[in-house]
Amino acid sequence: MTPTLADLDPCFEGVVPSVISTLSAEGIPNISYLSHVVRVDDRHVALSNQFFSKTGANLRAVPKATILLVDGRTGQQFRLEALFVRSEASGPVFDQVATHLAASSAQVGMSSVMKLRSVDIFLVTALADVVAETEVDDVLPVAPGPAADFAALALLTQAIARADTLGAVVDAALSGLRSATGSDAVSVLLVDPHRPVLTLVGSLGYVRSGVGSEMALGDGVAGLAARDGRPIRVNDLSRIRRFGAAIQTTAEDNRNRTIPLPGLDGVMSQLAVPIRAQERLIGVILAESRKRLAYLATEEAIAVLFANVLGPAVALAETAPPEVRSGQKAAPLAAPDRPIRLQHHAVDDSVFIDDDYIIKGVAGRLLLFLVQGHLDSGRVDFTNREVRLAEEMRLPGYRDNLETRLLLLQRRLEDRAAPIRITRPGRGQIRLDIHGQVILQRS
Repeated sequence: MTPTLADLDPCFEGVVPSVISTLSAEGIPNISYLSHVVRVDDRHVALSNQFFSKTGANLRAVPKATILLVDGRTGQQFRLEALFVRSEASGPVFDQVATHLAASSAQVGMSSVMKLRSVDIFLVTALADVVAETEVDDVLPVAPGPAADFAALALLTQAIARADTLGAVVDAALSGLRSATGSDAVSVLLVDPHRPVLTLVGSLGYVRSGVGSEMALGDGVAGLAARDGRPIRVNDLSRIRRFGAAIQTTAEDNRNRTIPLPGLDGVMSQLAVPIRAQERLIGVILAESRKRLAYLATEEAIAVLFANVLGPAVALAETAPPEVRSGQKAAPLAAPDRPIRLQHHAVDDSVFIDDDYIIKGVAGRLLLFLVQGHLDSGRVDFTNREVRLAEEMRLPGYRDNLETRLLLLQRRLEDRAAPIRITRPGRGQIRLDIHGQVILQRS
């Protein structure tokens, strides 16, 4: 059966470079490797144009080319006969290739070199598989990904829609996405509406959660997906340097007052998909796998489905919830005699507990506000409303992301096994759980 372009998805992942052959006006052949070949539709492909001045000159003289594609899973080769149609320096196809090129080049430190000049559109006039003279083994063995089970997907996404807190929304998305895509690790990063950064609010499958770590828009696969507003797949990281911080020590955390991004040892494939609510960027979901070619069109579609459900759920959870009282007031904490030294640094609102860095910024101010309230009156119960109205919190009048900050603080305290924790006894309610006597130090 003659293959079609739609059958060749693994060939367009760039795991094995493609080759283009052109002819000069004098009939002299020229062969070049291609960094990106993209299927535009059932009859057209687009080729990235970065350095190939000779190829371009040949196409202007003889607008024909032979393109060799290779399936990264099996080594099977396919030959395309194609006619050059036009070059594009803007538009959807150009933007798609530019984003994927940026994702690849950033990981080898060549962002300033590998700039896309244009994409060349070709009409495919013939397609045939190439019969090898010798048997081709599985040169890059790849385990097949899970088949799409729509009934299971409905249940997994339903769990997101039914979650009634931001933490439950994120946890349902992480669990469902990891299962549905067969990923080794997944994470959710939400955008800060007042700074061009993504903040990791939940992860699954990493040695270290990385909750509270930040990534600038445009950095790495996740940052590029957020900045450009489109999914990105990178399916072979075996020969390029992975973006992201390696696992660091607590001492480094404390010195730099930063939380490192989590890393997956042996990662081979990455998939990042923007999360949106209507036209507003909410964040990014990132999936990682130790398998080559783990994410093809099916896995991308599944991740987009999760992102489409996750976006409105996060936006709804971020709105100010009505405060529901349980009718019971928590008794003051019977704190043991253990001293807890909490240090607050006003320069960046960073907070340390017993010399262990916890968090900074708005979340740092939030922890200080709660602890100070407890020290002043012995209280342990607070509400979202009073936090929003407190002048010392300096929250903006719109999109304060309080629920996100509360979730970050709650999980960061859990990650560090801190003697101070926060819980959410009801909607719009915050409760302090302090196991010791707090000694507050300000600088």
